[in-house]
Amino acid sequence: MLMYPQIDPVALQLGPLAVHWYGLTYLAAFGLFMLLGLRRLQHPAFAHLPVNQSWSRKDVEDILFLGVLGVIVGGRLGYCLFYKPGYYLSHPLEIFAVWTGGMSFHGGLLGVIGAMLWFAHSRQRPWLQVADFVAPCVPTGLAAGRIGNFINGELWGRFSSADLPWGMVFPHSGSMLPRHPSQLYQFLLEGLLLFALLWWYAKGPRKTGQVAAAFLVGYGSLRFVAEYFREPDDFLGLLSLGMSMGQWLCVPMVLAGVGLWVWASRSQK
Repeated sequence: MLMYPQIDPVALQLGPLAVHWYGLTYLAAFGLFMLLGLRRLQHPAFAHLPVNQSWSRKDVEDILFLGVLGVIVGGRLGYCLFYKPGYYLSHPLEIFAVWTGGMSFHGGLLGVIGAMLWFAHSRQRPWLQVADFVAPCVPTGLAAGRIGNFINGELWGRFSSADLPWGMVFPHSGSMLPRHPSQLYQFLLEGLLLFALLWWYAKGPRKTGQVAAAFLVGYGSLRFVAEYFREPDDFLGLLSLGMSMGQWLCVPMVLAGVGLWVWASRSQK
């Protein structure tokens, strides 16, 4: 078994200014989105649009800015509402204390959906076209975030068998027994694998909405599987049917993705 390497969360110290690895992973996520967004403009679904409907670099920059706001606001509010509603209702001012930690992917997803709705309305574009553009550019950002989780030594996995070659001891978890490095599982599944499949799928001729639907189904399914190796939140534990909160939040995500894909497949418009 392996020992967690105790990585210093501070990447660079410049006097009183501390640059954290986690912040750098966010910057990497946003940079990768911009890079992939520009590549996405060359895919047939967007490169062959009429001139009055075409996308530009400015559009990519604007959707990135709105998406960042959606991730931060939605991620924080989602964590407060999904995971600790009672606590934050009693301490509403602590909702703004983002430096104490606590972000939810599913809340961030809702925030990004709100950002895409605003962008689509302001640019008079079909909302599902915007969603199709954004979806394949997201998984690499998720991958960067999971690397940040690993560096911070947070969101560790459940106990593994002692003979698992990559079983890892996280001393700060309060146990010296090996665990699954679930952050790295999620990096591989929700990040790299999902990106490879979705980018390939998005390059082909698809009906409007199908790429966004594939993201919902793909992420929801892979996250559902990964949650079996991730330690549930200690203040929640496992919920009904032995499933974690993360898994329960993935269920409507997958169902919505399947419904959207079927609707888009049958749509004549």
